[in-house]
Amino acid sequence: MPSGTAYRTAFNRLTHMAVAAHPDDAEIMAFDGIAKHGTSFAAVIVTDGAGAVWGGKNAGCSGRDIKGIRRREQKTAAAVGGYGALVLLDYTSAQVKDPTDRNLGADLDKLLAVCAPRVVYTHNPADKHDTHVAVAVKTLEALRRLPRERHPQKLYGCEVWRGLDWLCDADKAAMDVTGCDELSAKLLGVYESQTAGGKRYDLAVEGRRRANAVFFDGHSADTAEKLIFALDMTPLLSGGDIVDFTLGYIERFKRDVAERLKRYIK
Repeated sequence: MPSGTAYRTAFNRLTHMAVAAHPDDAEIMAFDGIAKHGTSFAAVIVTDGAGAVWGGKNAGCSGRDIKGIRRREQKTAAAVGGYGALVLLDYTSAQVKDPTDRNLGADLDKLLAVCAPRVVYTHNPADKHDTHVAVAVKTLEALRRLPRERHPQKLYGCEVWRGLDWLCDADKAAMDVTGCDELSAKLLGVYESQTAGGKRYDLAVEGRRRANAVFFDGHSADTAEKLIFALDMTPLLSGGDIVDFTLGYIERFKRDVAERLKRYIK
């Protein structure tokens, strides 16, 4: 409990929760919740973080060592961000990606039984990282098992390993994180095991957020300096096929491209 409170107190005041695959994913995709909600925010980190690219002073570390390093980094980030709670589930990616493995679902059920976030951030179902997609699916399944009156008001699928600038503008859930640069830099700077290994996530994330803001509207001055895009998955809480739901966004993008091209073909 980075907030220093008893766990029941911390869970009772939670309003925003990220269910993320790896250490550092929450700081990338759910920064909106971190920056705006502090001790009312919780991060649930599903895997142990093994198998990532790492280098620098950690280049010779074993898989067991790197798991410990990433765990410590995530705890430091939670303290820096003033999170209300941090939950480390420590699964392997293989376990998470196994559709027959029910353990993660059972853990999420137990967690959601003692807290009721109004907003949940997870990975977007069009992400290109298999573990991210598996976490998104199992998070949705757990939320659907809740009684309807305990469903969150919003479920967002967020950017990490695939940006969402390709969505039609009307389909973008845009989160304004302007003015939070210092906190973002501190949070992402914690993850030296990643950035020192040749993956400058800190620079890439800030670049993506600024690009999202600049290229969002080409016909007016910018009203935000940094935007995070998400896909609003809330309708899926009431049912529906996640594949069809996701492909619907792609079909709308396809139509948008086709119609624009056809306007200028003789």
